[in-house]
Parts: sequence; C-alpha cells; structure tokens
Amino acid sequence: MSAPATENVYLPKTAVLERVVSEIAEVKTFYWHFEDSAEQEAFRQFRPGQFAQVSLFGVGEFPTSLPPSPTEGETFFTVRQVGSCTSALHRLQPGDKFAVRGPYGNGFPMEDYYGKNLVFVAGGIGLIPLRSCIVYALKNRNKYKSIQIFHGAKTPKELMYVPNLHEWEQTPGVECYLTVDRATDGWNGNVGVVGSLFKKPGVQVPVENTTAFVCGPPVMFRFVIKDLLEMGFSEKNIVSTLERYMKCGVGKCGHCCIGVAYVCVDGPVFTYEQIKKLGEDI
Repeated sequence: MSAPATENVYLPKTAVLERVVSEIAEVKTFYWHFEDSAEQEAFRQFRPGQFAQVSLFGVGEFPTSLPPSPTEGETFFTVRQVGSCTSALHRLQPGDKFAVRGPYGNGFPMEDYYGKNLVFVAGGIGLIPLRSCIVYALKNRNKYKSIQIFHGAKTPKELMYVPNLHEWEQTPGVECYLTVDRATDGWNGNVGVVGSLFKKPGVQVPVENTTAFVCGPPVMFRFVIKDLLEMGFSEKNIVSTLERYMKCGVGKCGHCCIGVAYVCVDGPVFTYEQIKKLGEDI
C-alpha cells in the first residue's frame, strides 16, 4: 500500500514495542503497534513479501522483511543482530518507542497463484520473508492446490519459527519437511542440505502448474535452483526476494540498483528469470 502523495514518504511513524520473542541465536521477533491506530490499520494492508524501514532514534534506520501475513492481527519484525541499528533494536524493552515507515516494494502476487501448487523452500533465516506467504496461503487454503514446505538449517537450534513448523507439520493438506546439516540435540529427522528433501522417499514435488518460492543463503539458493530446474521448473515459476541496502525505500537514492532495476521498488520479489537478467549473481 503506497502512502498518499501529500505525505512525506521519508517520515516514519512512531511505534511502541509490545513484546520480544527469541527465535534462534542473535535473532528475535519484535511485536509492536503504531501509536496512531489509523496508521496501524493502514499498515496492515501490506502484501506478503513487502518490507519496511525501521528507525532507531539517535542511531539510524534499516530495512527489514515483513514476516506476518496481512491475514494476521499482529504486526512484527524478525531481525538478526548484525550492526549498530539492529543491535539498538535488540536492546529495546516492551514499552520503548522506535519508528517505522512503509510498507515498500512489490511483494508476492499471491492472487496470481490461485489454483496453483505452492512449493516453499527456505534455508535458515530465509524462512522470515516466506512466512508471510505461507500463513497467507494457509488462511486461503481453498484457493490453492497442494502446499509443500521445505526448511533446512545448520543445526536443530537454528530452525526458524519452531512453533509454526510444528503447526504446519500437523496441518491437514500441508506437507512440511525439515532437515539439518548436523544432527545435534537428539535430532532424529533428516540430515542433509534442504535440497536433499526433494529426494526423500515418498516426497513428490509437482512441477506442472506450480510456483516455487526460494529464500536462503546464496550457496543454498544456487543449489536449490539447480535442483528445481533439473526437475523441470521453468525460470518464470521460481520466485525469490533479493536483499540489498535499501536506504530510501522509494527508488530515489540508487543504493539498491542492480542493472536497470531498483530492488526497493521493482522488487524485492523477482522471478528467477528476472534475476538472471539483472546482471549480478546472488
């Protein structure tokens, strides 16, 4: 949802932190709401795959994915602590204030996938931007055909959104497969890269009339894309999000320019067919 033309698109709105949930090491989920209830309602019209800019007073601003689905009642960010801004966010306590502007970007056109099979493949924190799509699809389950979720991490302690994973594993009509690179902490599930789940006995990944969503670290992305193409997926039916330093969020500063595309406005969602034409490797 775009801001009205009369508004200053660079002006963030004050938000209040409600609670914080630890996900994995250095990654936390921050639940929050806008001080202005009208701003809250307007923001909740975002699309899966869009992002927002988060401002920490006196520190700076950074872009982050929107993992909640617009079908959910809460707004939250899931953020890894990697620099001064994200560290400042991680130090906040419930009741503290920060600021948010957005949502920005094109998002996943979930309506375009109605009547299709959906295959979600996430490595590590790559599940963060895909969570919104998954929850949206499950909320609108009758509009999609089969739904498969493949998620992998280095160790069991690095699997994201564990309560959601357990819920999805128990949801009728949904296939949820998990894997880790190293079996620790009593893990008795699959061991191997996320692509190894495609070859697991009993797993059948549909190719016809299917959209595959892929998010994860570059090495995982490259191998999963190779696997999907070998299965027969077309490049236009594989979608992902690109992460770049999106400073302004509205296509003005040029920091996120790749070839002729601005990730903040032309993306962050691209098909693999589009990504190949951008002239930069993931």
